[in-house]
Order: sequence, then structure tokens, then C-alpha cells
Amino acid sequence: MKQDIKKRIDSLRKEISSQNISAFIIPSTDPHLSEYVADYWKIREWISGFTGSAGTVVILKNKAGLWTDSRYFLQATEQLEGTGITLFREGLTETPSIAEFLIENLKPNDSVGVDGLMFSVDQIENLSKQLRKYSIEIKDCDNLIDNIWINRPILSQAAPFKHDMAHAGKSCDEKLREICSILEKDRIDGLFISALDEIAWTLNLRGNDIEYNPLFIAYLYISRQQTTLFIDARKITSELKMYLKDVGVQYASYNETASFLNDLENKTILMQPSKTNYTMFMSVGISSTIVRKESPITFLKSIRNDIEKIGIKEAMIRDGVAMVRFLNWLDQNIASGNETEISVSQKLDKFRELGERYIGNSFNTIAGYQEHGAIVHYTVDEKSNATLQPKGFLLLDTGAQYLDGTTDITRTIALGPLTDEQKKDYTLVLKGHISLAMAQFPAGTRGAQLDVLARLPLWMNGMNYLHGTGHGVGHFLNVHEGPQSIRMNENPVILQPGMVTSNEPGVYKTDQYGIRIENLIMVTEASKGMYGDYYKFETLTLCPICQKGIIKELLNKEEMDWLNNYHSMVYQLLGQHLNKEDKEWLEKATQPIK
Repeated sequence: MKQDIKKRIDSLRKEISSQNISAFIIPSTDPHLSEYVADYWKIREWISGFTGSAGTVVILKNKAGLWTDSRYFLQATEQLEGTGITLFREGLTETPSIAEFLIENLKPNDSVGVDGLMFSVDQIENLSKQLRKYSIEIKDCDNLIDNIWINRPILSQAAPFKHDMAHAGKSCDEKLREICSILEKDRIDGLFISALDEIAWTLNLRGNDIEYNPLFIAYLYISRQQTTLFIDARKITSELKMYLKDVGVQYASYNETASFLNDLENKTILMQPSKTNYTMFMSVGISSTIVRKESPITFLKSIRNDIEKIGIKEAMIRDGVAMVRFLNWLDQNIASGNETEISVSQKLDKFRELGERYIGNSFNTIAGYQEHGAIVHYTVDEKSNATLQPKGFLLLDTGAQYLDGTTDITRTIALGPLTDEQKKDYTLVLKGHISLAMAQFPAGTRGAQLDVLARLPLWMNGMNYLHGTGHGVGHFLNVHEGPQSIRMNENPVILQPGMVTSNEPGVYKTDQYGIRIENLIMVTEASKGMYGDYYKFETLTLCPICQKGIIKELLNKEEMDWLNNYHSMVYQLLGQHLNKEDKEWLEKATQPIK
């Protein structure tokens, strides 16, 4: 495999020379700037062998580097070994940015190649600004990979399917009217959308083009006069054609998107620079004006309506039932010595498949035993597959897609005896989780202002984690979905009732173990208070938190009360859906701490 990577890089370097450029940048995304992409667009994975969901490769004539974040430091170190690609750890002070790396290694009048379809407007403009100071230019070279990737996977031709009103809670007609009303108020003629989750949400359609994400590849143009969906014509079934006609949406070929934008005359078009690829942005006709602004769909989609709120809670019950059945099974089978990281992941899938409205997983399950748990986004394979033993921690990060909601849960499970260090670390992570779950905050609060609540118990003990504390979650859409978040990095988005995020502090000790506790939480109204409204979080996830690693003396009364109340709710809502054996296990797992 390592030799294949070297051959691919050599082939790309020949293409780089033929294009008269000195470097080529390969991101992890697709023309819709997606986090998870179809196999056809896994170019960065193909060229580097690194399988993480985030990372950027830069290939020079005599050097190569991959930039990725802390979730993948350990994974990338292992996967890049022997490829000739240097790992650059993002977020560390000593790590140069991609622009700094290029400036250091290139000369004035050199060119850097990119595929404009794979970069946002913001990315290209920011990089160009930094490189221009050193007389280095960016050149669009969109066909380099096509020339060297033999047997490249093909794109899915599966047709989108309707997401029923019983789960969506708001019709496509209603959503389009709301969007057009916003455009009219802002005196904007049209809105161009390339983000796949926004297209799916707006049209009440879902698809099967990307693993784990119920999305389909398309662009969408919305105006008061017409709404046009740009999609592979082979996906237009008679049912889809009828549905689009009913909601007043026209359709055209996916490959006609750029020419459509170019033909628009004297229009004011809203495009979000961070979510629109550079090629489409530059395709807009010269007589039209582009308004750089956030898509109104981003915010509209983030607020759960009443039907969606009911749906996600029902999905959480089914997901919780599957988790309890699995955890009881794990307790009974761990001592056998026959279970592995792969086998327990597969067993959990089978329990989930028994639930109604289950579509599939919302991401690849992370089952990391002991030192593998320290790899934040660990991916097990046949080579790394560890056999579980009745000792230490199993970190299980998993989620599912249901027709009425998307779930994401992490439990760190004590499989047997733990060290004092493991117990203390586990309790500190739990304290941070509870602190955020109990938060009450005034309207206008941003996620970055709450992030410290989850980190403080770890900080006080000289520890930290480098990933965010909370990411937004879609509704039968992407498991990672903004605009809301809870993280140290500043995000101007204000948390508002109906927004769903994760609550997932953790601690990771290389070559030892990892600990993370994750529930999904929803912003709800709390009370009237000084200077206005106050909000709080409602915990949505229903599954017992392992108590075997808790040092009770480190929890204060409020934290114990929260945990006991949470477990009481879990038992009450899940118990009625379980058989006698599973219910008895749950009763023991949710016993109050005194």
C-alpha cells in the first residue's frame, strides 16, 4: 500500500510539471464542501492513504505534507509512515500553516495548483491574499487527478426519496415561501445553494449518495420566480418528477449549473462564500451582483420545529433501547475473551436494526479499547482489531440515522478493574459533562462562552482536550451540522431554543486510554430573569452512564443529583420497552449514587 501511495504521488508530480505549477493542494471535500464525501471524491485519501475525515495534502516537486487536527494526530502518524508525506499537526504553535509552508518552499512567480470546485470562495481568496505578497499565484487545474486515478469509483445514481411531513414537520412549499420572504425583505433576487444538507432540508428529500449521510448530490437555485434543482438526470424517476412538479420545483442537469449561473442577467444573487465553491462563484454572469451573506437556510434548519422535537425524542428512545440491550449483552460476554472491537460494533448494529425507522449508522462506529480509545477518531481494521478483556476502558462512540432523527452517543465503559488514575480521569470528564448539562444562561449566549464549563475540572488538574465540546446535529441529516457549536474557538452564532448540539468532553492519554462521555442536548427556555430570558439544556440521549469508574467523593451534591435524576429518567423512559432481563440490567445500571 505504501508503495502504491508513492507511485500515485510520482504520477501527480508528473502532472504538476506538465501544468507548469510548483505545488498542488488536495482537500478532503467535494464540490459541495461536505465533511463526508462520496468515494468518487476521496482524492486526499487516495493520494495519501490517510482515511480520516479532515485533512489537506500539499504536493510539491520534492516534498509533501498533510495537515490535520488533533482528532487524527495518532491515526495520521500511523497511516503516513513510509509514504514520504510529512504530518503537520494543526492547532500547535510550532506548526506552519499551509500558506507559510508554501511561502517557505516556493519562489516568486511560482504557481500553486488547485481544483476550484474543491475550495470555498473564502479559502481561495484568503490563500491568494497571503501568497500574493510573495508573488506566488493560484492556478485552477481541475483535471490533474482525472488523468492519473485509474478505476476511479463512480458516483451514485440512486434517486432521492421524499422525507414525509410526519417527520419533517414543515412542507417544502412552506420552507420555500419562508426563504423567498427573507430574500424579498433583503432585496435579493435569488439564492444559490451548494450545501447538500441545506438542499435536502429545503426540498424535504433525502438520498443515498454519501455513506452515513442521507444526502444526494445536487445544486439548488431559489428565487421568487422559479426554483431549480440541478441533479444527475438519471436520478429523476417518475415519482421524483411528480413530487418536484407538485412543489413547483424545476430540474436541470447537474453539469448545466455553471452555464445557468453565467446566463443570469442583472440579478442580485446571494452566495455564502464559506459554503460555495470557487468555480461556481466565478461562473456568475458579469451583469449580475453577488451578495456575500450567510444562507438563511443555515439558521432555519438549525431550529427544531415541534414535530422534529417529538421525532428526535422518539428516536432517542429506540436508540437507547438498542444501547441497553447491547450493554447488557456486553456485560455477559466480555469474560469470554472472544469479543473484539469489530465484533462489538457489529453486534450493536444488529440491536439497532431491530428498531423502527432505522436507516443506518450516522457515522462509522468508534470502538476503541484501552490505548485505541486515545485515538479520538479511531478507525478499527483487521490489523488493529483488539480483543477485549475484562479490564480497562472501552470507548464506544456511535450513532444512527432514523427517519425521525439523528443520534450520536459516546460511552466509556469499564470492562473490569480500573487504575486509580483511570477512575480520577473518568470522574473529572463526568464532572465537566454534568456542568455543561446543568448550565443556565441568558439569551444571547454563544457556545464559546459555555465551553469552559466542560473543561474546567480537567484544567484544574492540568489536562485538556483539543476537539470541540459540542457540534450541531441535523435532523435525519448530517451528524455534524452547524451553525451552532460549543468550542473554545469563537463562533458568533447565538444559541437559541430548538438548537441541538453534543456535550462531549474527554481526555486522551497516548498509548494508555481515552475517555469521552457524550449526550445530545437541546436548548430550551428556562425562565425570565434579570435583563431578559434565560435558557438551559435538555438532555436528549437516553442511556446509562457507566458508574464503575466514578469516584463518588469527587462529585458534589448537585452533580450527584443531576446524575441520579438523569438515570431515573433513562429507566422510566426505556424500561417499558425492554424485556425482563434487559430491564433488570437497566435497573441496576441506573441505581442512584448516595
